[in-house]
Amino acid sequence: MKKLLVLTLVFCTFLFIFACGQGPVTLKVGDPAPDFSLVDLKGKTWVLSELKGQVVFINFWATWCPPCMKELPSMQKLYTTLPEDKFKMLAILSNDKPAVANFVANQYGFTMPILDDSQKLTGSSYSLTGLPETYIVDKQGILREKFIGPVEWDSPGSIKMIMKYINQ
Repeated sequence: MKKLLVLTLVFCTFLFIFACGQGPVTLKVGDPAPDFSLVDLKGKTWVLSELKGQVVFINFWATWCPPCMKELPSMQKLYTTLPEDKFKMLAILSNDKPAVANFVANQYGFTMPILDDSQKLTGSSYSLTGLPETYIVDKQGILREKFIGPVEWDSPGSIKMIMKYINQ
């Protein structure tokens, strides 16, 4: 009797787990980039699908994140280096206050668009694991690169990698 009860309990647990749907979807390189619509700190709405035909650099960051703050100056240099008609950089503020990000941007002279994801919907659709995380989306809207952690974006290797997608 005890054995039957245990087997029934195991079966019900198994059924419950699989009947509740699939586990979290993980975004992979080669997948279409999830579309989003977010407003930047200046009030402009950015829709990823409207940027097709350009390479899009998507970076999730926060002002309270030391590696993010370390990475931002190299992002700014990259932003001003690459052709703005073929390349867009979207710095998406995650789990932070827009007023603080605006203050930081003004203090350090960051001019790239800073988008507010305070509802964390975009971060969730990109399967964020931490900050900073960066995604490179090609001209067709396909995720081509994913970077977890800070990167020196103005390094020759980083510029060459992004130019490869711009020149395709």
